This record gives sequence, C-alpha cells and structure tokens, in this order.
Amino acid sequence: MFLGPEPCVIITAMAILEIRKYPDEVLKKKALPVEKVTDKIRTLIDDMIETMHAAPGVGLAAPQVGVSKKIIVIDISSKEEQYPLIALINPEIIDTDGLVSSDEGCLSLPKYTTVVKRAERVVVKGIDREGREVVIEADGLLARALQHEMDHLDGLLLIDRISSIKREFFKKRYQKALANAAKE
Repeated sequence: MFLGPEPCVIITAMAILEIRKYPDEVLKKKALPVEKVTDKIRTLIDDMIETMHAAPGVGLAAPQVGVSKKIIVIDISSKEEQYPLIALINPEIIDTDGLVSSDEGCLSLPKYTTVVKRAERVVVKGIDREGREVVIEADGLLARALQHEMDHLDGLLLIDRISSIKREFFKKRYQKALANAAKE
C-alpha cells in the first residue's frame, strides 16, 4: 500500500540537432574546455548521441552541432558487433603508435571521402558524463574515430589533412555542387 503522493516519472525527450556543414565557421574554431559537468552538458551529450545515430554516423563532436565545447561521442557498433558507446569530455591523446592510411568520411562534409593517415593505436584521456576521469586504449576503427572527432575540437576537418592540390580540387567541386543545389 502506498500512502504518499503518487510517484512522478520525468521523461526528457532527446533532440536531433542540426549538423553543421563545411564551410560553417564554427567548424574552424578551437573548442573550449568544459569547466564542469552539468545536467545541461549531459543533455547535450544525449542529443549528440541521438543526432549521430540518426545521421547515421559513428562519431560526432560538439562543434559539428554548433557548440564550441570539447565533447565527443562515438559508437562504432554494427549489426554484427556491439561496442560500448563513448562520450568523452575534454579528451586528449596521451600516446600514439604506428601509422595507417584509410578512407574516411565526415558528417560535416557529406558525400565526400578521402584517404587520411592517422596513428594506428592511441591512448586517450578524458572525463565521462559523470565527471570521472577515463583512459581509453584503442586501435582500428575506434582509434581512427577518436582522432577524427578530436580533430573537430581543434577546428580541423578531413580536408585539412589532405594535400593542398586535393583540397583546392575539393573546394572547387564543392562550390559547384552548392551552386547546382541552389538552382534546384
């Protein structure tokens, strides 16, 4: 028997945020560190996860949704394999090993992929959504995703990691695609 007020269940709806596309200025800025993990930061993380899954993508950085804060989310799970979802605040790479080249794409550069050289293995330190320090050792796709999303926190995009000739070719092709889209 329950004799108090009826229990209250609070349901918060997650939001799908707008993913900023190149050449949006927020993508070129260095993100600011998160000073304190608050409910507002946790809500942003939840919204980023929802946005990443809806896109669909395997990673998302706060600047990609217009928030210049050092926050990333990553989920490299597939239908075949499940991995823990990662939400990191103020991440930093503390060790790397090896070098590998592989194709990458980016939600902020739709329909564009290019080969990028990255460390084969990384050790990353950051804070989780509860404010606890975590250390992640990663290789393969997870190492690549961590480095890619952390680039966004430094104002870097895939096109900043390619040769100047490829970058100029990309920019011309991209501007032409934007012009054609505006005509439609």
